Amino acid sequence: MVIATKAVVESLIPPTINLENPDPNCDLDYTPLVPKQRTVRAALSNSFGFGGHNACIIVGKLR
Repeated sequence: MVIATKAVVESLIPPTINLENPDPNCDLDYTPLVPKQRTVRAALSNSFGFGGHNACIIVGKLR
């Protein structure tokens, strides 16, 4: 949740970890190795635990 909050506050998309060789056939907008400066209005954080315990939180900027 801390990373999602920092991404919204600082308008900075953190890099995708361990992405060294992206698939050229998949045209997603990855963020390999270095963060990107973008406008981030909202971010979603999911947490999954043993026994089916799940939690989700959406962090966003107020207008």
